[in-house]
Amino acid sequence: MEKSIEHIWKHGFDPENKLIVPKINDLYNRKSKHIVDRFKRLFKFNMWFLIIFSTLFLIYSFFNDFLFGGILIFVLFNSLVLVNKNLFKTLKKINTNVSSLEYITAFDAWLKEQVAMNKKLAHYYYPLFFVSFVVGFWFSDGGGDFVNEILGSPHQIYLFHGVPVFWVLGMSVITALLAVFGGAIYKFDLYLMYGHVFKKLEELMEDIKVLNQ
Repeated sequence: MEKSIEHIWKHGFDPENKLIVPKINDLYNRKSKHIVDRFKRLFKFNMWFLIIFSTLFLIYSFFNDFLFGGILIFVLFNSLVLVNKNLFKTLKKINTNVSSLEYITAFDAWLKEQVAMNKKLAHYYYPLFFVSFVVGFWFSDGGGDFVNEILGSPHQIYLFHGVPVFWVLGMSVITALLAVFGGAIYKFDLYLMYGHVFKKLEELMEDIKVLNQ
């Protein structure tokens, strides 16, 4: 006898199967909630990771003559956390008193909107992160000594009115590349962190759509 989900769904309202459809609906409701809860846990973990990492890096920079760079990176990371926390608050607006299909579809739309927003921001914060590190390194005691040693060595770097042209050009090219490919880098980072959740979400949406045909 055929026991596929499609068969159960189509014949679930037969008298002998009248309890099967509610059970299937409950199963997908629980699966939907599980996926959303898992995303929330990962999201909160990543936000706390950024906060803790930036704070520890700031403390490290204070004791290792890299305070200027540490402050810039701390501000950048925590600004990113604030933006995403505000985006995360809008998740509460999704109505949970609906069918699993409506709920998971609404969550998918919210998730895509959040990803699109962060992808746009990535074109700015990846280059800003790099610039913050370079500028911090430049103005740190250790970095300044390193730069002065290079600039003080004849023929190693070309100076124009005291400006290290090759150095600035190299940093500018890297910054420009990060700005251009920031969105792609973000998508790569995103799927490293949430790839499994996205895959489960897609599979669940496909199953629910098939059952509701």
